[in-house]
Amino acid sequence: MNRREFIRYMGMAGGSAIVIPIGLSGCAVAPVGKPASASAAGNAPLAYGTPKQRPHANGDGTPRMVVVFLRGAVDGLNVVVPHGDREYYQARPGIAVARPGQNNGAIDLTGYFGLHPSLRPLMPYWESGQLAFVHASGSPDGSRSHFEAQDYMETGTPGQHNTRDGWMNRLQGQLPRSESPVQALTLGESTPRILSGRQVVANMPTGRDAARQTLIDQPKVNQAYGAMYADNDALGKAYRDGLAARKELMAEMSSNEQRMANNGAPLPNGLSIDTARLGRLMRGDPKIRLGFLAVGGWDTHANQGNGAGQLAGRLSPLATGLATLAQELGPAFNDTVIVVVSEFGRTFRENGNGGTDHGHGNVMWLLGGNVRGHTIYGQWPGLNKAELNEGRDLAITTDFRAVMSTLAEKHMRIPDSAMQQIFPQYTTGMQHVSNILV
Repeated sequence: MNRREFIRYMGMAGGSAIVIPIGLSGCAVAPVGKPASASAAGNAPLAYGTPKQRPHANGDGTPRMVVVFLRGAVDGLNVVVPHGDREYYQARPGIAVARPGQNNGAIDLTGYFGLHPSLRPLMPYWESGQLAFVHASGSPDGSRSHFEAQDYMETGTPGQHNTRDGWMNRLQGQLPRSESPVQALTLGESTPRILSGRQVVANMPTGRDAARQTLIDQPKVNQAYGAMYADNDALGKAYRDGLAARKELMAEMSSNEQRMANNGAPLPNGLSIDTARLGRLMRGDPKIRLGFLAVGGWDTHANQGNGAGQLAGRLSPLATGLATLAQELGPAFNDTVIVVVSEFGRTFRENGNGGTDHGHGNVMWLLGGNVRGHTIYGQWPGLNKAELNEGRDLAITTDFRAVMSTLAEKHMRIPDSAMQQIFPQYTTGMQHVSNILV
């Protein structure tokens, strides 16, 4: 096995990133015909829902961000349900989530919008003002291709095919320099597009075997390849940086796993296994500033279900996994914002197979100790045919970059002068979602 084959086998080189096997404007929604609140100044963002008035929650002072990507295009209209709109029920006779109070009905949030009942584990965060949503949001590019739309959202350059790195990797490059090789961590076997680039990214396999040692951990193998990569070329540096990241992450995981065993606390099941581990790692090591994980299974062309069924069965473990992540972050939750996104939404109308097809507008989720929650942000476009994108989809009124750039600047403390490097050619919209943090 030559060294390039070895690199491929170990998953250590992808583009110029390193992977070690161990992740339009918008103001708060004012539905058509529904009252909205505004400040006395008259030009403040509208608010639908009542934000919890609370002081800034203190953590250790190190801002962190976790992005959860729902690959396959989740149906945002069945996640945050416009149960106050009769058009919604007329267009979805078999898959609409029932109104609050009915069997498997939505959990009312604002009187007009409700939450899918399978997401009930997240309701304590809504009630405490630490969970918010940005409806009618997404990428302004009109692609309906999963691969293309995911690529645009992960590079942060919608419509551009030639961007080589991901926006989270560019953001990582703007963080204060750290001696630790583990500033960014992705869950999965390979580097996602969003974290590809020049900065070192640590990778942790999912499931119960994440902390199991591999070939590279054997001393003889380690020494042999150490000699092979003794030269100070780019590939050698990538190998050494990646190995250092792996050693540090494995040591932290071993310590955390041992503490869990001593306390007699078993690992949770499903997605929660991974989110629990990620939460403990980020809580125990403030040098880990960025996290990423992807969850698939959202392409519901047939038999989608409503308050029960296929989509409900996937939302339930997602909600439990997110709640587990928030809990395991402990005090670091106050320094963390968890963002849930998907490449695009789904068609407004139910199709002939009891599902939905590739759409446009969707909903972003924001969860964190200092998220200004208990509110749904975004300018609701309505669901009349004239208001739909191309007559078939929820329109987009909030560019996802408006939210991400606000978080980068106001939460991750990236200077304004660097924002064009993270989201090139994007300059508008931030002021409209600038109040999403306490």
